[in-house]
Amino acid sequence: MSACTVRLYQREDVEAIHAAASSRSPRSILDELVPCALHARRARQWVLLQIELARQRKAFEFVIVGDGGRLLAAAGINQIHPMHRYANLGYWVRTSATGHGVAPAAVRAVAAYAFRETDLIRLEIVVAVGNTRSQRVAEKVGAVREGVLRSRVLLPTGPVDAVMYSLVRPA
Repeated sequence: MSACTVRLYQREDVEAIHAAASSRSPRSILDELVPCALHARRARQWVLLQIELARQRKAFEFVIVGDGGRLLAAAGINQIHPMHRYANLGYWVRTSATGHGVAPAAVRAVAAYAFRETDLIRLEIVVAVGNTRSQRVAEKVGAVREGVLRSRVLLPTGPVDAVMYSLVRPA
């Protein structure tokens, strides 16, 4: 993989986020999970919301930018549970950047940020059973597979089982 930069969302990212999210194929399940893929207006709302949530320390969404400033992917920490100090870690990659190590690099950087900048002790990666590419990403970064959760993810076609992976704060 060539060099990439991982940084929090900025207002200037709206068009690039929309283009990258819209590039994914097949356009299906992630359109519901990544609403900025659907319309430019929703992309703007999404980016502005993520900037505000980061300011409030309620979620941290990042863009992954490659050489030349091209947006390759996004990853984030959300669904933060402050009492029990865990959160969800999610990611997606534009279709043309898949298979180049972008997702593992992004997950490593985002996890390092979480353990350095927050008091979180656990990050959960929840992946639909059929999404083997995302499962491989979780495994490449050293996440531990904990089991299959029944009907854990709701897709447009209905609930599906998901594999739970976790990363924990290094000792």
